[in-house]
This record gives sequence, structure tokens and C-alpha cells, in this order.
Amino acid sequence: MSRTLDIAPLRSFVAVADAGGFQRAADALHLSQGAVSQHVRRLESAIGRPLVERRGRGSRFTADGEKLLSLARGILALHDEVLQSFDNEARGTIVIGSTEHAAAQLLPSLATAFDGSVPRYRVKFRIDRGTKLRESFATGRIDLALFIGPADDPRATQVGDLDLAWYSAPAWSPPRKGEPLPVVAFDNPCALRDRALGTLSHHSIPFVIAAEANQLAGVQAAVSAGVGVALLATLGQPPEGLVARDDLPRPKPLPLALWTRQGVAPTVSERVSDALRRLLTTPVLTEAPPHDFVLAKGA
Repeated sequence: MSRTLDIAPLRSFVAVADAGGFQRAADALHLSQGAVSQHVRRLESAIGRPLVERRGRGSRFTADGEKLLSLARGILALHDEVLQSFDNEARGTIVIGSTEHAAAQLLPSLATAFDGSVPRYRVKFRIDRGTKLRESFATGRIDLALFIGPADDPRATQVGDLDLAWYSAPAWSPPRKGEPLPVVAFDNPCALRDRALGTLSHHSIPFVIAAEANQLAGVQAAVSAGVGVALLATLGQPPEGLVARDDLPRPKPLPLALWTRQGVAPTVSERVSDALRRLLTTPVLTEAPPHDFVLAKGA
């Protein structure tokens, strides 16, 4: 058979689907739009059928294009996994992105879990704000990323829920009746901030933002100083110097999803997902917590 499906055109074809267009795919692959278009035409020549059709100012995949897209993902994953198996240096490190909320509580447990789940890989963590992590993931600097939110993308896998709790300084006293609750919040955008303020509003509890911080250390410092209460996610262990509050309404948990960069071996993503699920479903016992919490994760 003289017809072949080359890897470069297949990668461009999948990039068109993932990026949402030819120009965006070209930008992601550092190619010209003409090169990406030529790659697609080469695939159409090899397949013998049109894969993309014009619709108005845009274009969409044909039924054959959708079929090839599904098969191409598997071909590329296997191709990359084979190359990685012969390249110890390239296979040696998996970069996992998470927010700083996970650094103190979650990462030690994750590192231990990954040691047994992904042998022959060295795990490297990237700690940053959620918006920065999404930028790093989009540009390929992160292989796997833990994001708060539903798994509504083909690259995302739901791994569990994050329980949340309110924390204050030990000597902090609630405000008198009729006075607003002072809240220490993370800067926008932040899922924990949204959930904290939404929970209080839902229960008709008046509040005021008493302090804001861009980092977890700043939030904890303000709470430790008695400025107000903060909503945090932990591994069942209150941050040092803080106590959990059981006199405030308990918020709903936040969903957590693992996002996988294109090209990462499916077996790695599956093993990491399994490790996360085990960690999320294993209660962590503490000396005297008012609630049972299972994970630390930020916005």
C-alpha cells in the first residue's frame, strides 16, 4: 500500500480540533496557517475523502473527518508513548500543575502516591494561581493539571470533590448580632472566594470583605491575626495556628478534574487519576477536627 498517514499532518489535524480553527492550530504548533492547511490536504489525499468542509466563514469536520480525528488521537498517543519508552530523559519527568493551596497539605501525599503509580517517572510540581496554571497548560509547559471545575472537556477527567471548611484564629469571636461577618478572601478570580461568598449569601448571612490576598500565606496571616474567617480546603488538618469553625454553614464541595496535555501517555494519566481518586476517598484523621476533610486545593 503506497498511501501513508504521516505523524506531522495527523498532529496538525488534531490541533485544528483542539484549538478550534486552522489559525489557532498554526499558532499552537508554531507553523503557518498554509502549512496546517497543506497537512490536512495531504490527509485527504491519503484517505481519499474530504475531511473538512466550508460552512459560512468557517469550516467543520465531515463525518469522515470526525472518524479520523478519533483514530488520530490514538495513533498520536501510541506514537508518543513508543518514542518516550526509548528516551529515558524525555520519559523521566512529568510536570503536574496545582495551586499553592495544595503545596503544604496535598503535594506530600500526592508525591508518595505517584512514586508507586508512575514508576520510572520523576514528578515535578508547578505551583501557581489557577489562571497562570491554565496559561502554562495551554502552552504545553505542564503535562497534567489539577483544576477546580467540571470535567467538560475531552482532556479532563473527574477525580473527586474537595470538601471545604471555615477557619479562624483560636481567640476570634463572631460579630454581634446584626453586624456583618468579616471575611478574608483571595483575590478574584478564585473558586474558593466565589464559594465562600455564595454560601454566606445563600444563608442570608451579612458579610464584609475585611482583607484580601493574592496568596495563601497572606490569607492565613490575616486570619491568624484575627481579621476574620476564611474558607479553605485542607487534608483534614487545620493550618497551623487556625481552628475550624462549625458555627458557620458548611459549603458544598468543589469538583476537581485532572487535565492531560496532548502527547502524555494515556497510561500515565490513568495511573495519576487513580492515585488522586484513592487520595480523595481516603479520610485523613486528625486529633480533633470538627469536620472530616479530604483535600487541599485552591482556586
